[in-house]
Amino acid sequence: MLNLRSAIENTVPITLFNRGQAGKIFEDVKRDGAKVVIKNNVAECVLLSPEEYIRLMDEVNDAQLLAIATERMAHFDPDKLISQEEIDREFGFTEEDLADIDVDIE
Repeated sequence: MLNLRSAIENTVPITLFNRGQAGKIFEDVKRDGAKVVIKNNVAECVLLSPEEYIRLMDEVNDAQLLAIATERMAHFDPDKLISQEEIDREFGFTEEDLADIDVDIE
């Protein structure tokens, strides 16, 4: 839980931008992490470094993929599985068709 000191240290009044201190604020964000910009005593936005933003978006994406996988596994029925051979036969694929295909699984 954030304490008062942490809340104060991680907020930036919008007036600092108006006073030309954006460069210093951006350096602080890169060095110390996210800052909340306050305007009229209300949180207006959150400043993040590009690296932190990408990390958070990757986490969100991973969580969404996990939720999808969990939902799919909840309805998994091994009796409904189709073998690769059946799929190849149905669509007319041969081993030669598939020989030069590289597959990356994340």
